[in-house]
Amino acid sequence: MMGTDAEILLGVNVDHVATLRQARGTEYPDPVLAAKIAQQAGADGITVHLREDRRHIQDSDVLRLPGKVDLPLNLEMAATAELHAMALRLRPYECCLVPERRAELTTEGGLDVAANIEPLDDYCAALLEAGIRVSLFIDPDPVQIEAVAAIGVPIVELHTGRYADAVNPEQRVLELRRIEDAATRSIRAGLQVNAGHGLNYDNVQSVAGLTDLTCLNIGHAIIARAVFDGMAVAVSEMKRLMVKARQAKGGGNGCSR
Repeated sequence: MMGTDAEILLGVNVDHVATLRQARGTEYPDPVLAAKIAQQAGADGITVHLREDRRHIQDSDVLRLPGKVDLPLNLEMAATAELHAMALRLRPYECCLVPERRAELTTEGGLDVAANIEPLDDYCAALLEAGIRVSLFIDPDPVQIEAVAAIGVPIVELHTGRYADAVNPEQRVLELRRIEDAATRSIRAGLQVNAGHGLNYDNVQSVAGLTDLTCLNIGHAIIARAVFDGMAVAVSEMKRLMVKARQAKGGGNGCSR
């Protein structure tokens, strides 16, 4: 799907619909149904993180999504042999490689691409050859951006956690500037730039207004809002805030998705 210069795209992460389901071991709520509602409400893509311990999204969810939802599927995963084989078999639209620790509640930071260029290069090459778009989830760090460019993947996703967790306005401005600088540096390196982690209805507009960004992947805040207002309202309100912020900036760099 081609974006225009004025667009900022929203990838909706439905992991925590599955978290609720797995808490009771039932068949509901269904993350695939949540993805369908998200599409109807204006989402531009669906993201799921298939963790090694399968704590929320299951293999069956990933298998069902392409046939039920007519949106690009972004499969987040650790760079393991098992998930590599699965991705090559399923061939999602995009794979985003993320660091993963069993004990973490959520992803705690970006990949250290610079320290793992050779294994990541080999890992990504097979995915790219299979026609899968590959993204690497990194902190907004010039060293990591250079490493991503060296590997030759087309997309970088900037970790926005430090911005989202900033405890005072000065720190938030500083972290936003780091994201903006990293996005600019990534564009110069020929990369598409996505971003995500910790973004919510109160902090998303400053990030959405950064015109070098193509897509924001947001999950927890949307699912939390959906508990009270419903999935359609939660998705449409997030997209409205993002579009408003981007329009105020007069457009962006354009993208394909």
